[in-house]
Parts: sequence; structure tokens; C-alpha cells
Amino acid sequence: MTEPEDRPARVRVTAPHSAAGPAGTFPVSREMAEQSDVGELFVRSLIRSQLRLAVVVASGFLVILVGIPILFSIFPAVTTWTVATVPVPWLLLGLGIYPLVIGCAVLYVRSAGRIEQRFRDLVDDR
Repeated sequence: MTEPEDRPARVRVTAPHSAAGPAGTFPVSREMAEQSDVGELFVRSLIRSQLRLAVVVASGFLVILVGIPILFSIFPAVTTWTVATVPVPWLLLGLGIYPLVIGCAVLYVRSAGRIEQRFRDLVDDR
């Protein structure tokens, strides 16, 4: 049996792409506000990332800080050198450590900001 020519063709109607997702999904911020398991998972992940960053930066700083006395024990002649009547070990410890501390602090702050921005992007409801 054939259809008559005067009938229009069938058209499929679907929801627009901007329609909300399935009724069972919640934004991450709502999950966190309700203190659900998913919200706790996101917060634990943020804390774990921040702890990992702190351990990496602190251990890198300590390796360099401990490396200076090891350098002096391997090359004892360095301890006798002077620059403008100031011993080289004092210069290394006085002028070398402070830029290292500032560099580690800048690295930590920038990386922690990046981690927090990623978390905010994840939690953002838009």
C-alpha cells in the first residue's frame, strides 16, 4: 500500500541542544552544598592536589638546602675562598638561599592558584 502524494513527509522533532540534562543530574556546587559523596570526593581531590604541591615544593627546597653542606664536604677548598673578605659559604647561604626561598614561594603560589582555578571552573554552575 502506498501513501497518497498530498500528505507531508514525516518530521522528527527533538529537544534543542540548550535544554537541561537529565532530571537526575546535579551541578557540582549543589553536590558540595548537600555534602554528598560526590561533593566530598571533589573536596578531597582538591586537598590532595594542594598537599602534593606543598610536598613537592618543600622537598625540592630541602634537597637544595641540604646540598650546600654536601657540596662543602665534597669540595672543602670552597670553604677557604673569599670574595671581598667575605667567605664564599656565607655568600652562598646569605645571598643564595633568599632568592631560592622567594622562587619556591612564587612557584607554590602560582601553582596553587592554578589548582584552585581548575577547581572553581569545575564547580562553576555555568
